[in-house]
Amino acid sequence: MDRFNQLRDNLIGLGPRKLSALALIFTLVLAITGLGAYYVSRPDFEVLYSGLDREDVSRIGAVLKSSGVAFDINPEGNAVLVRYGQTAQARMLLAERGLPQSANAGYELFDKVGSLGLTSFMQEVTRVRALEGELARTIQLIRGVKAARVHIVLPDEGSFRRVRQPPSASVVIRTESPDDSKAAQAIRHLVAASIPGMTVDQVTVLNTDGMLLSASDGDATDAAPAKTLTLEKTVSKDIQDNIRRTLTPYLRLANFQVSVRARINTDRKQTNETIFDPESRVERSVRVVKENSTSQNNSTSQAASVERNVPQEKPQAGGEGKQSNDENKKSEELTNFELSTKTVTTVSGGYTLENLSIAVLVNRGSLAGSGKDAPKPEALERQLKEIEQLVASAAGVRKDRGDTVKVSAVDFAINENDLAPVEPAGWSEALTHQLGSVINAGALILVTLLLVFFGLRPASRALLAEAPAPMETALADDVGPPLLGAEPSIELPFAPMEMPQFTGQMDTGLIEDIGGREKFNQQKKLEQLIEADEMQAAAILKQWMYAEGSV
Repeated sequence: MDRFNQLRDNLIGLGPRKLSALALIFTLVLAITGLGAYYVSRPDFEVLYSGLDREDVSRIGAVLKSSGVAFDINPEGNAVLVRYGQTAQARMLLAERGLPQSANAGYELFDKVGSLGLTSFMQEVTRVRALEGELARTIQLIRGVKAARVHIVLPDEGSFRRVRQPPSASVVIRTESPDDSKAAQAIRHLVAASIPGMTVDQVTVLNTDGMLLSASDGDATDAAPAKTLTLEKTVSKDIQDNIRRTLTPYLRLANFQVSVRARINTDRKQTNETIFDPESRVERSVRVVKENSTSQNNSTSQAASVERNVPQEKPQAGGEGKQSNDENKKSEELTNFELSTKTVTTVSGGYTLENLSIAVLVNRGSLAGSGKDAPKPEALERQLKEIEQLVASAAGVRKDRGDTVKVSAVDFAINENDLAPVEPAGWSEALTHQLGSVINAGALILVTLLLVFFGLRPASRALLAEAPAPMETALADDVGPPLLGAEPSIELPFAPMEMPQFTGQMDTGLIEDIGGREKFNQQKKLEQLIEADEMQAAAILKQWMYAEGSV
């Protein structure tokens, strides 16, 4: 607290003029240091345009080179950089040339087409180009799609056509991943909804590798093999990742290799099934039929004559014929039951996994040690059996489906090209990488030190150091003649009494403010003053002694 009060008193004792000068010097040094840091640490280049095509990058580079503007291109080749502060100038130059211009121009095409002398054919072509450009821009906004090209075929309207030709379109996309075809169906619906009269079946989507991603139902057979192959790769990779996640904590990633082959059936199936439940029968109708019949047969053995043909009143009894009597009884009962039925229709439009073939190679060194630590063959076989069970559980293996799992322990070959952990960068590499920043920081520190030692300190010393010699000389000159030529009187001590008090306060203030160096400077100045005029110095000292005696 005493030091703070002492510092405050010293600052107050400097006066407004010196305080203003110190504040001005401090502000100037701070401003120069800040400006130096800004100009030293600012980047050499800043981004002018990013996300450009190669054609636009080439055109922009040619224009900037012809205009004398320094530029650079990022390693990816899709951004142009210019020097700091030249962004506005470069953009104005490029705007005059109509750059950057996208290959997918939209409705701005009508801005470049004059209405005077424009035929209907040119208007129709411009309209189709504008639709294609706008659709391509919209498709490129989908995540995963880097570039797109759209071709639209609009039918010619004819008055004498019975069947109207539907519009069609084809889209070619370039995705970030070659297997990324998830947006194909969305693109088809987007294009079909943007053009009147177009259906989803009339839109075909391909990728830049020539693979058909999505097409109409008529072309589905052509796209089936590629779709099946892609689906098999996806399923195999998913199962392979599951096995890796399961075995990594047990064996570590570098001690095993997994290979999965999945066979998939993508045939469409429709199954109709009717199920009857006999336990839930109900009598619907009952029919009972009863029938009784009786028959009698008589046969005689008389010879044929005229008398046999003459009718008689009563048949003559007797004879040697045979007699038979038949009696039949029939009873029939019919009961109709109503049974509960259930009809199930199953339509399978996805895929079914026919079988899996999994092969796992395990590094024998991770399971078996060396020397005394080497396990017995029985223990090694148990470990392999446990690994096989883990693999089967992770992959969802089913024996009834014909899935096979093979786990073998082999000695892995030493490959010098295997990826090894990247060692941390040394101090020399880090210094080389940050050499530009180190140079900028060193230059900033050097500028600051030069300003402090050659600017701030000399200026502060010149303002704070006030020589008392001229003041004492002026006071001595005012009282010089009486001191040299007259005897001491009571009127003389007035000026000398004030001078020791004023000089003592000023010397004390300077010593407290600037330390021993300023004290040494004051002593040297006093010695020089005495050597210059010894008689006047002796008169002043004599006057001081008279003043002290009178007090």
